[in-house]
Amino acid sequence: MQDIATSNRTREIIRKHGFTFKKSLGQNFLIDKNVLDQIIAAAELDETRGALEVGPGIGSLTERLAHAAGKVAAVEIDRRLIPILRDVLAPHAHVSIVQGDILKTDLTQLWKEQFTGLSGVSVVANLPYYVTTPIIMKLLEEHLPIENIVVMVQKEVALRMSAKPGGKDYGSLSIAVQYYCEPELVCVVPGKAFIPAPNVDSAVIKLKRRSEPAVSVPDEAKFFRVVQASFAQRRKTLSNNLTALSGKERKGELADLLRECGIQPERRAETLSLEEFARLCEMLSREGLLS
Repeated sequence: MQDIATSNRTREIIRKHGFTFKKSLGQNFLIDKNVLDQIIAAAELDETRGALEVGPGIGSLTERLAHAAGKVAAVEIDRRLIPILRDVLAPHAHVSIVQGDILKTDLTQLWKEQFTGLSGVSVVANLPYYVTTPIIMKLLEEHLPIENIVVMVQKEVALRMSAKPGGKDYGSLSIAVQYYCEPELVCVVPGKAFIPAPNVDSAVIKLKRRSEPAVSVPDEAKFFRVVQASFAQRRKTLSNNLTALSGKERKGELADLLRECGIQPERRAETLSLEEFARLCEMLSREGLLS
C-alpha cells in the first residue's frame, strides 16, 4: 500500500474518515517522503531503541518510525484521530496510540509503561507550532532519559534554539535548549510539504541530549531566573534588567558584581555566553541577590 506521507494517500484517509482540520490544534500533515527520510536518519533509531511521537496526526511519521524503531508510543490530543491511527497503523503491533495532552501526561510513568528494557529513546515529532516551546521545555526539564529530540518546528523557532550569542535570534530559549542539548539544524521545509500548507517555512532540528549540562550552576531554577530577567527587555542593558532581581537600592552593588564577573554592566543579554550566565548566577547567589 502507498505510504501515508503522500498527497493521494493522505487525502484518501481524510475522505474515508470524514476528517476536518482544527486550526486551533495546528494540524498540518506532512506529505514529503524526503523530509521523513531526513527526520528518521537524524533520530538514530534501531530495533533496540524506542521513539516517542507527539501529535502523530494521521500517522505519516508514525508509519516510518514503526519501520525504524523497536517500540513507538504516539501521544495524540485529538480524540477524532485515534480511530484513524488505529486503522492505518494496525499492521504495526509495536506501536501504541495514547490519547492525551502531552503537557499533562506523566512522562515518567509513560516511560515505564512503554520503553522499559530498551537501550535508548528519542522524541521524534512534527510539533504543533502554538505549543512548541512548552513541549520542548517539559521534555528537557523533567530530566527524562532521552537520547535525541528530532522535531519539526517553525523555522524561526529552530533558528532561536540553535542561535549563538550576539545575534537577534539568541535569547532565553537558545540558552535553555543549549544548556541541556547540542542543537543541529537538519533541514528547512517549505509549506508545500504539508496538507494544508502553512503560511510559514518549517525546519527540522535535532537536539542531542548532553550527558551533563553545558555549564555547572549552583541551582538550575536560579540560573533560569537570571536568564529570564536578563532578557526581560532586550533593548535594556544587563544592569537595568537585573535590577528587578536585586532591587533599585542595590543597583550600584550589582554593577560592581557584574564587573567582578568580567561582564560590563552596559552589555545586553544577547551578548552573554552560557558560561558568563553561569558565572553571573553563581555570583548573585553568593552575594544574596537571589532569594
